[in-house]
Amino acid sequence: MFNKNIKLVLAVLVVALAVWQFADRSIGNGILLILLAGIFVLLYFKNEILILAFLRLRKQDFAGAQKWLNKIKNPEAALVRKQQGYYNYLNGLMVSQTNMIQAEKYFKKAVQLGLSMDADLAMAKINLAGIAMTKNRRREADLLLAEAKKLDKHNMLGEQIKMMKQQMKQAANMPRQQYGRGGRR
Repeated sequence: MFNKNIKLVLAVLVVALAVWQFADRSIGNGILLILLAGIFVLLYFKNEILILAFLRLRKQDFAGAQKWLNKIKNPEAALVRKQQGYYNYLNGLMVSQTNMIQAEKYFKKAVQLGLSMDADLAMAKINLAGIAMTKNRRREADLLLAEAKKLDKHNMLGEQIKMMKQQMKQAANMPRQQYGRGGRR
C-alpha cells in the first residue's frame, strides 16, 4: 500500500522511537517497536499486495489476484527490482489465459528483471517456451526448456518439462497439411 521509500522512513522513525523507549527504561515498549520496525523492513522486501495476489492465485481466483495487482499503479516507483519481476510474472500468468502476445511480453520482462526463486524463473521460461512453441519457434523453445531444466534443481517441474518436450516432438512429427495435387501450399 505504501511506497517503498515511505516504508523505510517509517522503519527508521520507529527504530528512533524504540531507542528513545530504551533510554527511558521502557524495555518492553522498545522491543515491541523494534519488532514493528522489522515488519516495515520485511514489507520493503516483500510487497504486501504481491503476497495477497499470490494467495489469491493459489486458490485459483484469477479475478481476485488481478484485482490486487491492479492496485499497484506505478510498479517502477512502488516496487524494488525483484518485486517488479514478480509483478510481471503474475501478470503474465493472468494474461496467458487470454492473450499470448501480452503474456510473452510480461514473462520476458519478468525474466529480464529477475525472480528470487529459481523455480519461479524456470516456470516463467517454461511458459515462454510454450508460447514460442505455439509460434513455431522450435529452436527458441528448446533453448528455454534447457534453461528451465538447469534452473529446476529439485526436479519440481520435471513432468512439465518432459510433457512440453513430448508435445514438441509430436508437433515436429506431424505431417504438414497438403493442398491441391502438387502437395504444396
